[in-house]
Amino acid sequence: MDDMGLVLAMVALLVVIGGIAGVLAGLLGVGGGIVLVPSFFYAFQTLGCGGSSLMQVCLGTSLATIIVTSMRSLQSHNRKGAVDWYILKTWAPGIAIGALVGVFIASKLASRELQALFGCLALIISLYLAFGKSEWRIGTEMPGGVTRAILSPSMGFLSVLMGIGGGSFGVPTMTLFGRPIHRAVATAAGFGLLIAVPSVLGFLLVSVPDGSRPPYTIGAVNLPAFLVVICMTTLTAPLGAKLAHATDPRPLRRIFAGFLFLVALNMLRKTFYG
Repeated sequence: MDDMGLVLAMVALLVVIGGIAGVLAGLLGVGGGIVLVPSFFYAFQTLGCGGSSLMQVCLGTSLATIIVTSMRSLQSHNRKGAVDWYILKTWAPGIAIGALVGVFIASKLASRELQALFGCLALIISLYLAFGKSEWRIGTEMPGGVTRAILSPSMGFLSVLMGIGGGSFGVPTMTLFGRPIHRAVATAAGFGLLIAVPSVLGFLLVSVPDGSRPPYTIGAVNLPAFLVVICMTTLTAPLGAKLAHATDPRPLRRIFAGFLFLVALNMLRKTFYG
């Protein structure tokens, strides 16, 4: 297949991936980035990109798409009155600070190290999706004070190292502290914005070597992948939000958990065995 054929194949694949990621962001509250990061990684490798900074491009591009996805998802959930704005306001500073620290650390790590981190954290998320119980509780109210000061930047920091929005860590945190699942999913869309906006500004300033730069990459954000994916997620994120309010997503969560488990294992395999 010639270079143009590879580009067209990547675009076609990203159309499908972007559509699925948008639905998942609204429906399951796991964030589209959990699908996009490994998808970008394999797509960029197919185009012949590699090197020590490829994962930075995957993370930065994924987070750029999450800005748009989270805005649309937050808007859709807010129309239903499901967003807890008090939680967003009080957790915002810590999440944003953690996100900026995450960009700084990610810019210093090699691609293999970021792959290993993604694989390990994705395994944990997949196990929670598969076996976590909605009735599990740590408390009945969202924490404040020192606990919030620790949890909020940790959430932003870990999310950036995985290139994901607020759902994967935010939804479990809120439900464990007594927030209803639909309200947690809705509010986590806001967490996604708090994570993605400052981190993307940082990733735009990251210097990426030529061997790890797909065509038309600014800093660590690839523009073609960003544009293709947001076209799809803009269409499908509101659909996911509607389905989240109308259906029981638990069976789908278990199927997705199994898929994510395999993706994480494959990422770890590529990390250690190439």
